[in-house]
Amino acid sequence: MNATAPESAPSPQSKDNDWSSFLEKVVADFDCTTGTLHRFDPADNHLKLMASMRIPEVLIPVIQSIPVGKGIAGAAAERREAVEMCNLQTDPSGVAKPGAKQTQVQGSLAVPVMDGSRLCGTLGIGKMIPYDFTEEEKQNLMQRAASVAARLLPA
Repeated sequence: MNATAPESAPSPQSKDNDWSSFLEKVVADFDCTTGTLHRFDPADNHLKLMASMRIPEVLIPVIQSIPVGKGIAGAAAERREAVEMCNLQTDPSGVAKPGAKQTQVQGSLAVPVMDGSRLCGTLGIGKMIPYDFTEEEKQNLMQRAASVAARLLPA
């Protein structure tokens, strides 16, 4: 499979760099700086990191496996809806975990990757400035996530 194909998504058996290519395109299309793609593992109810972009190395072990319900990605998975923060650095909600501030991200958006009603993972993007994502942007990211849902998890 050609990893540079613009709208193609890798199969779960593809190399990690195929998922990285998908994530890089999404991050660029939304004019963002950072991104993560997690796969849902029903065996332990955790989100497992498939690809990341510009996440500090010190945080990679922390985001390798995220319990559903914890942090921004975990909240998106649990709620089955977009979770947005205009400024992660100053957000008082408690959804973002303290380590997330190390990313220096301000505007962030995480959405569940859904295949119908089945949770397959999460897709998150972030900007280095405070930012309110529009409803159109949220729906667009949900659609992008859904486009890879069936291929993110084995059938």
